[in-house]
Amino acid sequence: MPNAVFGRLTTLLCLALAIAACDRSATTDNSARSYQVRGIVRGFAPDRSTVSIEHEDIPGFMPSMTMPFSVKDQKEIADIKIGDGISFRLTATLKDLFLDQVKKIPASEVRVAEPTPAASSSSPTSGRLREGDLAPSFTLTNQNDEQVTLDTFRGRPFVLTFIFTRCPVPTFCPRISQNFFELQEAIKSDQALAGKVRLLSITLDPNFDTPEILKSYAHQQKADEQVWGFATGAPAEIDKLTQRFAVHVQPEGGTISHGLATALIGPEGGVVKIWRGNGWRASEVVDELRRVSK
Repeated sequence: MPNAVFGRLTTLLCLALAIAACDRSATTDNSARSYQVRGIVRGFAPDRSTVSIEHEDIPGFMPSMTMPFSVKDQKEIADIKIGDGISFRLTATLKDLFLDQVKKIPASEVRVAEPTPAASSSSPTSGRLREGDLAPSFTLTNQNDEQVTLDTFRGRPFVLTFIFTRCPVPTFCPRISQNFFELQEAIKSDQALAGKVRLLSITLDPNFDTPEILKSYAHQQKADEQVWGFATGAPAEIDKLTQRFAVHVQPEGGTISHGLATALIGPEGGVVKIWRGNGWRASEVVDELRRVSK
């Protein structure tokens, strides 16, 4: 069974990218696949480098959901407004996801449901953690089916983040896991940190990500369990953590729309630093780890 699970996990993204018709002209990356997509614009980043789109189903890649996409050329969205219907080419590689060839179309042609104010499974509304606060207690289960609590890390700093193994978007969980691998290697090669620092990836999909699945995923990510662990737990326990760390989580069409947060917890359990999104680099986390490890 473990081999079968491992094979499914390692090929999930590749299969998703290979099913739909592709256009290799968008990039020289041989892994690139492109999809013609329609959607409704729901928002923009302040610098308009990303646009949030509620898109139709993308057969073989992802179901209808609302998420931010990088824009290859911001001139293409200069005249686009929130609420506009658009068609665009979505290009996915193993490391990136971006759109181009944006055209305005009647919103009535886009087959998505009107947005509703339904509550998410994890709403970051109350008790949001800030730097200097004590981290919340938790009881989780790691990839070896062992209990993991906040006290497991007492006396040493650790870095936690949130991912799920079936995440199909290369700029979300796969990028965070790649960042954690780079962080792991930096820790192991640093005499001041080796053996003193731990990493913890907590799943956002506890109903699927069992310890067995996480163990296979850890192997796929080349995680050294002496440094980097993975954890699942009761959905209510996961929800408590995502709420406190202000990570938006919303199941959508068989996948999960979610935010990104990575936090450094100090030796005494205090929140030292929180990085939002995927733009952080291993080197800046290492700098913070050195500071709190002195």
